[in-house]
Amino acid sequence: MTTYKQAGVDIEAGDELVEHIKPLARATDRPGVLGGIGGFGALFDLKAAGFVDPVLVSSTDGVGTKLLIAIETGLHDTVGIDLVAMCVNDLVVQGAEPLFFLDYFASGKLAVADAAKVVAGIAEGCRQCGAALVGGETAEMPGMYAPGHYDLAGFAVGAAERRALLPAGVAAGDALLGLPSSGVHSNGFSLVRRVVEMSGLAWDDPAPFAAAGSLAAALMTPTRLYVHQVLSLHRAGLLHAAAHITGGGLAGNLPRVLPAGLDAVIDRAWTPPPVFGWLAATGRIDVQEMLSVFNCGIGMVLVVPNAAAATAALIAQGETPILLGHIATSAGPEPAVRWESKMPDFSV
Repeated sequence: MTTYKQAGVDIEAGDELVEHIKPLARATDRPGVLGGIGGFGALFDLKAAGFVDPVLVSSTDGVGTKLLIAIETGLHDTVGIDLVAMCVNDLVVQGAEPLFFLDYFASGKLAVADAAKVVAGIAEGCRQCGAALVGGETAEMPGMYAPGHYDLAGFAVGAAERRALLPAGVAAGDALLGLPSSGVHSNGFSLVRRVVEMSGLAWDDPAPFAAAGSLAAALMTPTRLYVHQVLSLHRAGLLHAAAHITGGGLAGNLPRVLPAGLDAVIDRAWTPPPVFGWLAATGRIDVQEMLSVFNCGIGMVLVVPNAAAATAALIAQGETPILLGHIATSAGPEPAVRWESKMPDFSV
């Protein structure tokens, strides 16, 4: 007799993982959640969450080839935070409060202990941003993935009152404030892995750009969550727009929140964190390529009408905002980023 388990799919392992997930999910409950893990669908009551005239905002993303470092080193604990951050940081720039999150975990053969670490990271990311982990899917697909490999996708849903959607009110003279990144975040890791290969370093070697810890641990630093900072500024009436700086860098993401006729002018230089200097020097990557691939130390850009008031509010939250420039009348047919300062210095 041939069984599903003999074909490579272990239903009991999946059930075991669900039992690990249930308490993690319950710990992320928030007003509006109806029911719990285990149903065919997740229910959410917007009225119970306090919304009057809500617009739903949704986002989906993954962690990319950063997962390969987790797989090769066994550092599975923080990629779940990355997954949540990549989704909810995209929601919040539209003025939306993250409400709930679902994940998709796919592997050739389910390793329950590793998957549980990943999901624990997802739950932690949800806890940090106030979203409920309401469900997901664990797919075991023999032959689709190499032994020990897995992939992740995340799905976030948020809501904003119709009158409070962003961007809104962006005008010439607004200031650009940058919120620091924690490092590479979750973009550009195909290039990062190529540079590590060129360096000849092993994952467990000391990180050349950090005071302590291994190269792998330093590069696995999770993506920052900017939800509370952005929402707090928005609710105080101090925010016109925000841009999550992911793949494509400043030039690829900041114009997405600007109306026609306006440009973002970068007229202040900043010093990128040491990891970017090491990547640039070791990989012989020029400045333009660095800026088009990586966040280079700026994880979120805020377009604000009053730089002093916004800066004070962010500092009160423990942030260290960086004044980058301002909004000006466009010099071309489409919104763009114009550099009127020295490019960042990646020297090490």
